[in-house]
Amino acid sequence: MSLVPEFQKSILDVINKIPIVDTLQIQILTLADGICESKVARKISYDGVFNSFHGGLLMTIADSTACFAIFTRTGPHVKLTTTDMNIRFLAPCLTDVTARARVIKQGRTMCPVAVDLFDDNRKHVAVAQVNYILLDGAGKTMDAK
Repeated sequence: MSLVPEFQKSILDVINKIPIVDTLQIQILTLADGICESKVARKISYDGVFNSFHGGLLMTIADSTACFAIFTRTGPHVKLTTTDMNIRFLAPCLTDVTARARVIKQGRTMCPVAVDLFDDNRKHVAVAQVNYILLDGAGKTMDAK
């Protein structure tokens, strides 16, 4: 389900002010109800020991994309924070990376999100689950979508 353009713009306005979004040059490809897809270009400066996209940066991309998927349900001004996450690396990422996040369930306080990461050849390079806690009763779904 697509978002109302004004609601989507309010989310993008907040996302584009987040320092890590600027640092990694995270591009938002898709925002829909409970969904966010982002892309980050691989730079050699993002590599780890084995000349592939650093795993910690892949985790950061998964975490951020999960947050943005939640924004499509709660609005971009909700107070939330990651409580925990796990990631399984499936293959080295030698190209740009695309992250696809999907809200699994939005509860009153907890919101788990599944994130799949793919390289430019559509190879599944990692799978993550990120759990967020919604603060201040933020678990209510926005009607403005």
